Amino acid sequence: MNTEINCDMGESFGIYRMGDDASLMPLITEANVACGFHGSDPNHMRATVKLAKQHGVRVGAHPSLPDLQGFGRRAMAIEREELANIIIYQVGALAAFLKAENMELNHIKPHGALYGMSAKNSEVAHAVCDAADVFGVPIFGMKHTEHEKVYVERGHTFVAEFYADLGYDDSGGLIITREHDAVEPDFASKRVTRAISEGLVDSVNGVSVKVGAESICVHSDTPNAVEVAQAVYDAVAS
Repeated sequence: MNTEINCDMGESFGIYRMGDDASLMPLITEANVACGFHGSDPNHMRATVKLAKQHGVRVGAHPSLPDLQGFGRRAMAIEREELANIIIYQVGALAAFLKAENMELNHIKPHGALYGMSAKNSEVAHAVCDAADVFGVPIFGMKHTEHEKVYVERGHTFVAEFYADLGYDDSGGLIITREHDAVEPDFASKRVTRAISEGLVDSVNGVSVKVGAESICVHSDTPNAVEVAQAVYDAVAS
């Protein structure tokens, strides 16, 4: 496949389970593994890395704002240096688990509110870059946003991603909700096909907005995530 498929996963915590990672892993090429600040813990991080290794899936870090209760989907006001340190802390933890399995860190992809904030706020995007400078890996983000502008200006490899299971507003921004609703697999498949072939997607109000689609994202906490991922896999492979 010329287009990659990535998934936000490894988000279970303690005895609480979230997402069917075992069923999703064969359908993706890149796993964005939670690093403990919005979901996951040391045991789940290690287990997710091992599962990815078993399926030949590359692993990236999915750092968040320090908001475990809100699942990292609430905006927070944090100064640039502190935010960079928060990200370095999380990515460093995952990098250690990868080293334990003789794997390399593939990328960094901010999670939830941090992702949305860095798409709009250059200072937040610079904080992401400050952390990425330490690890020297590509950063995932949205085309036509501060992600692309700042990451590229700072000399980082930028990977433009498209969201198969989230809505877009009329300006091309993501609509990030606390909980994800189920998505019709056929609907996701058609959106992915258009995003790849035309670089466009319809907003929730029917406005065609420009998107990048080097990698397609699906979420493990979408209620029918496996069905959506299978539809995306089939669309990308066709």
